Amino acid sequence: MYFATFELLTLLLVLLTGKGVGSKDIHSFAILINPLYFNIYTMAIIKSVRGYTPKIGENVFLADNAAVIGNVEIGDNSSIWFGAVLRGDVNSIKIGKNVNIQDGAVLHTLYDKSPKPSTIEIGDNVSVGHNATIHGAKIENNVLIGMGSIVLDNVVVGEGSIIAAGAVVTTGTIVEPGSLMAGVPAKKIKEVSPEQSKDMIQRISDNYHLYASWYEE
Repeated sequence: MYFATFELLTLLLVLLTGKGVGSKDIHSFAILINPLYFNIYTMAIIKSVRGYTPKIGENVFLADNAAVIGNVEIGDNSSIWFGAVLRGDVNSIKIGKNVNIQDGAVLHTLYDKSPKPSTIEIGDNVSVGHNATIHGAKIENNVLIGMGSIVLDNVVVGEGSIIAAGAVVTTGTIVEPGSLMAGVPAKKIKEVSPEQSKDMIQRISDNYHLYASWYEE
């Protein structure tokens, strides 16, 4: 897809109007003659760093102001929502299929040359709620990370688990599969039943796949 450069647009607009123009005029003119040009200003922030460029799978929704930086891999049919930041500058972030990283969530790690480095690995069918923070943790398949929760370095969240909204899972915690964790620091409250897993974990994952489809044009 080709977009006219700023300089060419400036020259064209000057020739047409016979007077000097500002950047606002050029931007408006560009949208008028080619609406696709507007995508430059609204597409997600995707940046390479330290020689790493994000790898993004098929049918992935990236919201306009989502930031995906460095050593990041995103699996097919996933969605990264408004204001979310995946910063793979100091270590790797790997996200599976059918994962939704909701608005304002932050994913980061510990430096790969630090004494105790950490990475992020997120399995399939995982939902990371609004404003949640994951810092260098492993999240297995079919997990719900609640809104505003914090999951710290070298945590492992077992398959089928739910981290309640606002919970803080402290460094190095091993969450058994099928656990509901809540509180500060987070503690196991009870087992997640198959009914809860289907109703909450799978339903939210499916819903976000639907929501992402609404933004396709």
